[in-house]
Amino acid sequence: MLLPLQAYPATFVIVSSVVLYISRGSIMRPRSHGFYRFFAVECIFGLIWINLPVWGDDPLLSPSQFLAQLFLVTSAWLPLHAARRLRRLGQPSSARKDQTLIGFEKTTRLVTTGAFKYIRHPMYTALICLAWGVFLQRFTWLGLLLVVASTGLIFVTARREEKECIEHFGDAYRDYMRRTRRFVPYLL
Repeated sequence: MLLPLQAYPATFVIVSSVVLYISRGSIMRPRSHGFYRFFAVECIFGLIWINLPVWGDDPLLSPSQFLAQLFLVTSAWLPLHAARRLRRLGQPSSARKDQTLIGFEKTTRLVTTGAFKYIRHPMYTALICLAWGVFLQRFTWLGLLLVVASTGLIFVTARREEKECIEHFGDAYRDYMRRTRRFVPYLL
């Protein structure tokens, strides 16, 4: 166990409060992508909360643990890669006054290299991988409900964000959508 069981509810509340604070602009605008992302992240925190006590109890080389570790490694690498690309190539600017966007999301240029060459939403792919990696630590019906809910909410988040990107980038984003997949290269 990483934390004593008594610390889990307080930790959940603290982390959720931080995410709520960061998402405050989006929460006030239910049609923004960040609104749905907030609830997807909360579902993932719920998954972590219920699975943390049994994290890694199964042998590392069992099929579910192997797949879980693969998902978790992907969920760690993709957002770092994507954030770096967005900051360096997307040229985020505070001139974009959309309060629903977090700093690095306020890009002024479309990023189409690295993971973005193949998928439009590497950070959301990372969240999906995180959710399923955590879920695979232990099957429960509540966990299944949370992982399916978070995955569905991430799909809605991505679709909302694509509409916002079309409004901002126009035909360049439509062309980008034709060349890429949403989450999984060549598939989805």
